[in-house]
Amino acid sequence: MHYEMYICYMKSRKLHIKNMVCQRCIKVVGNLLEEQQISVESITLGEVILRAQISKEEKEVFEAALKKEGFELINNKQSALVSAIKNEIINLIHYRDISELKENISYYLAKKLHRDYHTLSKVFSETENLTIEQFVIFQKTEKVKELLVYDEFSLSEIAFKMGYSSTAHLSAQFKKVTGFAPSKFKKLKGHRRKALDDI
Repeated sequence: MHYEMYICYMKSRKLHIKNMVCQRCIKVVGNLLEEQQISVESITLGEVILRAQISKEEKEVFEAALKKEGFELINNKQSALVSAIKNEIINLIHYRDISELKENISYYLAKKLHRDYHTLSKVFSETENLTIEQFVIFQKTEKVKELLVYDEFSLSEIAFKMGYSSTAHLSAQFKKVTGFAPSKFKKLKGHRRKALDDI
């Protein structure tokens, strides 16, 4: 198989899915694929790689099933790239230890998505009316809320885990986004946390 043909074949097996932001989402999409007896190579946040191409009819049925669950197939290249950026950030902040990151997030994203950061930043801002930096701050704030609610770590430990230079930096950013100091937020009833797909 020629290289160009192989690339087209690989692209035809790859599906980009909007609103896949957590491990539960992966499970739900996996169940939908299983129900339709569509064989899968891998499922990650925002992306499914099929073992073989599916017909137009199968794709339409799958798309309808996705919509019922609050997901959406992305056919537009820019939307797919924005979705990939969001998924990399969510994965890094919510499912990995960001304190172990030895590079800045802009370099990390450029490396993971094989695009220069300027392009990623431009596409994201134009599509979302929000910068990548702002999205990162919102995600970090939600993770900090979660860690405060669990009450397993001190504020200085949370600051370290989330890659802040100090507790003062964390507190200032947290207050700017939420209107509350971390200590005040901790005492609130309900805790005002958002679901990942609402951020």
